[in-house]
Parts: sequence; C-alpha cells; structure tokens
Amino acid sequence: MDQHAAGDADEPGQDPIFAEAALWVARLSSADATEADRAAFEVWQSADPAHADAYAELSGWRRTMGLAPPPRSKARRAPKGVALLAAALGLAGLITHELGLFDRLRADAWTGVGGFETTILADGSRLDLNTDTAVALRFTPNERGIELLRGEAVFDVVSDRDRPFVVRGAGLIVRAVGTRFFVRLDGAAEIVGVAEGRVEAAIGTDHTMIAAGEAARKGTDNRIALQRSDVEQVTAWRNGRLIAVGKPLTAILAELNRYRRGRILLLDAALGTRRFTGTLNLRDTDDALAVLSASLRLKVTRVTPFLVIITAAS
Repeated sequence: MDQHAAGDADEPGQDPIFAEAALWVARLSSADATEADRAAFEVWQSADPAHADAYAELSGWRRTMGLAPPPRSKARRAPKGVALLAAALGLAGLITHELGLFDRLRADAWTGVGGFETTILADGSRLDLNTDTAVALRFTPNERGIELLRGEAVFDVVSDRDRPFVVRGAGLIVRAVGTRFFVRLDGAAEIVGVAEGRVEAAIGTDHTMIAAGEAARKGTDNRIALQRSDVEQVTAWRNGRLIAVGKPLTAILAELNRYRRGRILLLDAALGTRRFTGTLNLRDTDDALAVLSASLRLKVTRVTPFLVIITAAS
C-alpha cells in the first residue's frame, strides 16, 4: 500500500460521518435554524450511534471555542474541529457555487459572490447586477425580454411603447415601458420595487400595477401584496452600501452573507434582535462586521477566511 495514501486516510476532514456532523453543528448553531432542520437532524442522529458520537464531539468543541478540540474517541479518530467545520462549510459553498455556475453558463451577463456589474443594453437601457446574479437577454423585434436566472438586478429602462421591456424569473413577470425598478428572486420579502414610473407585475393569474415608491411582496396565497418602500435605500447596493434603519442583526447578517464566500454564523439567537442604524460597506464585509461589532457589542471570531462566528462581547 502507498504510505502517503494510507496517511491521507487519517487526515482531518476525511471521515464522512464527521463531515456530516460538522454540517449539523454549523446549521443548528445558526440563529436561523428551523424546526424542520431540527427534525431532520433527529432522524440523522438516530440512524447510527456513530452519528450521535460525532455530533457530541464536535458540538462539545463548539461550546469551548477558542480552547483545544475535544479528546479523540478510541473508536474513531476525530478530525480537528476548526478544520472540519471549514471543510464542511467549504463543501456547502462549493455546491452553491456549482449551482451558480450552471446559471452563469446560460447567462449573457453575470456577477460572482460579492461582485457588481453595470451593463448598457442595445436599446440604451441600463442594467445593474447585484452579487451572485445572472441574466439572459431575450430581445426580439416585438419585445425586450430579460430572463433573471438568479439574484437581483435594477433596470433603468429607455421608453419604447412599441417594444415593451419584460423581465421574467421564477414565475414572476414584470412589464415596463420607461421606468426604473428592481427585481429580486432569492427569497427576500420585496421581490419588485419601483423607483420611477410604473410597472405591471404578474404571478400566475394575479396582475398588479406597482407605482413609484411601492414594492411588491409575494403572499402565501401566491398573490401580490403592495407596500410603501424606500426603493433608493433598498437599492443602495449599486453604490456598494447597505443602509439600515433599525434593522435586526439577523437580517443584516443575512444580507452580508450574500456578499462573501463562506458563512457568518450567529451563535446566540438573542443577539439577533439587536437593531442597527447606519451604513455598511458591502465591498468590504470585514469592515462592515467591525462596524457592527463596535455598535452592538459583538465578538467577531474569524475561524478561517470562510467561517466567521458572531457571539456577545465579554
């Protein structure tokens, strides 16, 4: 047997059970873990005693973060906690990246994680792409079509009444003639917002006109609900800024996670209710975390470049 290959088998992160356990530690430690997550975890843990052992060792390391990893089990050599969590989150990030890559292969314009892009279309309209976004152009003699494959974009449309501007994505259709509006398809509350002019939005058979200063939400009944919105503030990302007015920490970290590779994990759900008002730099999320840390009395622990842990400052 090749001695180098034999040694590799004992390297941290090679044990698939510990890799799965690390994913569960990361997920259940997050403030946004759901009851469905916990139910799925119980099924996984009960499937094999080794699952429970691996999870206990790694969750024990998390509780004593900053100290040595927990003792190794006689029955199984446990990988180092930090390396394993980083490897597991890296695997999750790789899967996300590959999904994004598929959309980019179909796209005419796209951005990576943390990227921004401005494109002037053939008709003179302007297209601003937010982080991890991809669009495909579907221009015809009768319609200026855009397919939003993923992410978020702002459309500053040149008027042409004979050739409407239509954005489609995830069952949503938005029609405009000359206006400025955004469309976001990543599960955010506001899916369409209008800064200037008006647009018609449709989901299935539900059609709604959206005026300037309004945003549309997708209701549980698949109908469109309108609300007032500061669209300029919502789309401040075009200038690399996140503007928050009394926004809870959980929502802010969810936004920052969109702009960096890896994960920011909030380990104390109570911290998530703390509210922040101010402007954060989306082009430098480490700077944004430093501002949050000083304002909300947080401790920011960078385990690896791809894993940041948020806890209360001592």
